[in-house]
Amino acid sequence: MRVEIARHAFDKLGYLAGTDEDRLTDLTDAFLDPDVRAIFATKGGKGSYRLAHRLPFEAISQDPKPLIGFSDITCLQLALYRECHNHCIHGALTNYPDDSLSEIAAQSLQSVLFDDGPVSVVAEPSIPSAVLTTTGKATGCLLGGSLTMIASSAGWALPSMIGAILPIESDGIAIGQFERDLTMLVRAGHFDGIAGVAIGHVSRTPPNPPITAEEILRRNLDDFDVPILGGLPIGHHPDANSVILGADTMIDADAGILTQYVSKAYARSR
Repeated sequence: MRVEIARHAFDKLGYLAGTDEDRLTDLTDAFLDPDVRAIFATKGGKGSYRLAHRLPFEAISQDPKPLIGFSDITCLQLALYRECHNHCIHGALTNYPDDSLSEIAAQSLQSVLFDDGPVSVVAEPSIPSAVLTTTGKATGCLLGGSLTMIASSAGWALPSMIGAILPIESDGIAIGQFERDLTMLVRAGHFDGIAGVAIGHVSRTPPNPPITAEEILRRNLDDFDVPILGGLPIGHHPDANSVILGADTMIDADAGILTQYVSKAYARSR
């Protein structure tokens, strides 16, 4: 297997990794190159929403391949599923400052890309969102990611969530913004029809007693009356597991496990 680095991968423009045109060119070239089998976003992807509506979705659908990333990349991943049902991988968060994957994160990503059999992620009671776990099982297509980017995608890049398992994670969002994003998504009906919720790391949202991020999630999600599995090691964390957006998924809140079933053929070299 060979690794290629895009021509503009190290560009900078303010808080962005280069101009829109150069970033779009790199991304499009990778999607349309038949020898490329997976695309890695090395950072969170600030400004990815500026590109999501300009991707050549019809051409991408002829040779689907996963876009691997996290955080703001969620917008691109949701748009790719909405327009051409392209599977993507949420994960592969690098450690700072050395920008390397931890052993746990690397093993999870490798398993998602190459191992035969289902993908499993086990909830951890020590993760604060574990308190939100309810009971029951649910199956559906896994669609979601970064809460802020789900909200930013609503109305144009967010696919239908009917029958979906909704993964939610976040990092560094003030509690007021956290509640605004979640309230808008719920009240506007974007989560209507979801089959279940999978909650990962909800990090660095300082509580304003008695209000916490977990209390806001509980208050907004309880009315859906679907199984909720919290405490999943996905999201903004050096040891984050990888999960496949767009894949058939089952959550078992009683057993504390998320399981996915998908062909890995997209990642194998031609």
